Amino acid sequence: MIYKKMKDIPHADRPYERCRREGPERLSDAELLSIIIRTGSRDDNSLTLADKVLALNYPQEGLLGLLHLSLQELMTVKGIGVVKGIQLLCVGELSKRLWKRKAVEQTATFHEPREIARYYQEDMRHREQEEFHAMMFNTKQVLLKDVLISKGTVNASLAAPREIFIEALRAQAVSLIIVHNHPSGDPTPSQEDIRLTAQIREAGNLIGIRLLDHIIIGDASYVSLRERGLF
Repeated sequence: MIYKKMKDIPHADRPYERCRREGPERLSDAELLSIIIRTGSRDDNSLTLADKVLALNYPQEGLLGLLHLSLQELMTVKGIGVVKGIQLLCVGELSKRLWKRKAVEQTATFHEPREIARYYQEDMRHREQEEFHAMMFNTKQVLLKDVLISKGTVNASLAAPREIFIEALRAQAVSLIIVHNHPSGDPTPSQEDIRLTAQIREAGNLIGIRLLDHIIIGDASYVSLRERGLF
């Protein structure tokens, strides 16, 4: 049965009541989102709105869609305005930050490419634009700072070396690893990736900040240029 208003749903079956009684782990994805959305619209209750959000496909539906959807795309659902859209964007952002925090706690130092990939994987594999990050390390290779250097249409080959070493000097870093994603999902390095790596490595050698690796993140995969022998 389809209920237009939340108050029409039997009290015991409403998401809030089920969460209090059974715990959040027993709720469906739509029920959890309906609690975040809180209120419905003139035509739909919050549970129906949540179902419609989860059915969006830009390019993945379900909860993973929240990592891809923009505010404008969320607002294509009738009943999702600016406030509800921002609430849903924040759910996706919180999930990514929780994942990265967990990765940091599990990896005090970053000695292996797989550790770097694990730190970035769940965040960057869903990006639809290319992002270029730099990780700054101290002498024990403990992460000091993670900096977003460029994004989207920014010319990374022009911005990266200058911005990277400004940030590295500020952080008093002695080494760094650069990381970027391939939105296509294929992490195979391009000739431009290889050329840029060499450029950054040479610049670092001049000022005494070692480039340890360049990691390219794909969809559930990664490539380390050091492991590939491309240094």
